[in-house]
Amino acid sequence: MSSTLTAPNRYETEVRKSRFLALAAPIADAQAAQDFFAAHHDVQATHHCWAWQYGDQYRFNDDGEPGGTAGRPILQAIQSQGCDRVAVLVIRWYGGIKLGTGGLIRAYGGAAAECLRLADKVELREETLVCCTCVYAEMDRVQARLLTAGAQFDTAEFDAHGVTWTLRCARAEALAMEALYRDQTRGQGQWDVISQQIGT
Repeated sequence: MSSTLTAPNRYETEVRKSRFLALAAPIADAQAAQDFFAAHHDVQATHHCWAWQYGDQYRFNDDGEPGGTAGRPILQAIQSQGCDRVAVLVIRWYGGIKLGTGGLIRAYGGAAAECLRLADKVELREETLVCCTCVYAEMDRVQARLLTAGAQFDTAEFDAHGVTWTLRCARAEALAMEALYRDQTRGQGQWDVISQQIGT
């Protein structure tokens, strides 16, 4: 199971007189990652190396460091810690001593990994988003049973016949949740899966 950050985090270290500042944040999409990197650009810094992961999508950038010594180690830090929906920027201020390929990999990857390790995280779960209906006479009982079973209600719309809910449940529990709902509504309610998604 993967996790994301609950809030941005930072970690700073010095390696042979070069200063490395790692900044990590949760992201809602690829554009949010780019906005995060742009917001933390420092004109005094030597390199701004980064990586982000959002589901199956990911990108990384070495920003002038030798190929494979910065962006990829940052991405590997994200993946090795089981993080998703996360962007990590590592800013370097050159201190006058070359670190070599191995040194750069350790510095960038290490700063990113420590920043993520120290961050507060929340588990991501695969969810099923559902639209379902219920008559007024059964509404309180059905909602109470679904809540007890772990459903999360997002919206409720009322009309002359009853209520239409939008709810979420863990994907692994979706079939059991539907069976419970159909039992509680005696097969009279409508249960439509809208989408599968990742949520916290």
